Amino acid sequence: MFTPIRETQGKADCLKNMDRAHKDLFSRAVSTIRQPIESFFNWVNEKTQIQNASKVRSTRGLLVHIFGKLTACFLKPIFNP
Repeated sequence: MFTPIRETQGKADCLKNMDRAHKDLFSRAVSTIRQPIESFFNWVNEKTQIQNASKVRSTRGLLVHIFGKLTACFLKPIFNP
């Protein structure tokens, strides 16, 4: 899992400036990869409320819940244009 690089506290300014270009490029690359993935999962959660699985008691029930919600999510645009 890649995350953007955070600034470290107490580091000298000259050392911060030396690594800035590398950190900025890496953070931009990570953000461009993560943003569409996060948008997709946000869309799935908005359409199905997939995170609400409080009644699930078993692994099999969880799998049925997940795949049922995902199926409903992808079939809904076909039947409701």
